[in-house]
Amino acid sequence: MKTVKKSVKYSIIIILLIGIAGFILPERVSVPVLGATTNDWNKDSFWYEPWGSSGVHKGIDIFGKKSTPVVSTVDGLVLYQGNLQKGGNVVLVLGPKWRLHYYAHLESIGVKGLAFVKSGSTIGSLGDSGNAKGKPPHLHYSIVCLLPRFWSIDRTTQGYKKAIFLDPNLLLVGS
Repeated sequence: MKTVKKSVKYSIIIILLIGIAGFILPERVSVPVLGATTNDWNKDSFWYEPWGSSGVHKGIDIFGKKSTPVVSTVDGLVLYQGNLQKGGNVVLVLGPKWRLHYYAHLESIGVKGLAFVKSGSTIGSLGDSGNAKGKPPHLHYSIVCLLPRFWSIDRTTQGYKKAIFLDPNLLLVGS
């Protein structure tokens, strides 16, 4: 019984340390499309509506030339790489501050699941996969906060979801 209690105690301590580390790690930021500037996306497209079947646009679209390298915005762990119906070829990276960075419509994927990536390292290439097929090549980039930011909720359409979706402009404009 004492061994079980000790094991649970150590597990809780490890979980707390990992949780704290998520906030202590520096957030080194790179624009996710190599060579792109703020002129390559519309800063007002975050939470724009109407936006297809999702209602509102919960990210930004960064446009560029097909096959341009797409890089990780932050240092992190690749949690998923694969294909989704709407997003096409996608990569999901867990970064500092317990934020998920979602990269969609890639032409190709250049990382494996559970790989560590550095800010600025190539994770794929710009494309038009998923529901972007036939549209100008672009990267749909979203940030999801695992710890809700309740103060961000507002009365816009689906405004309660702003507790978990972070406007990528807030992260990228300073980079």
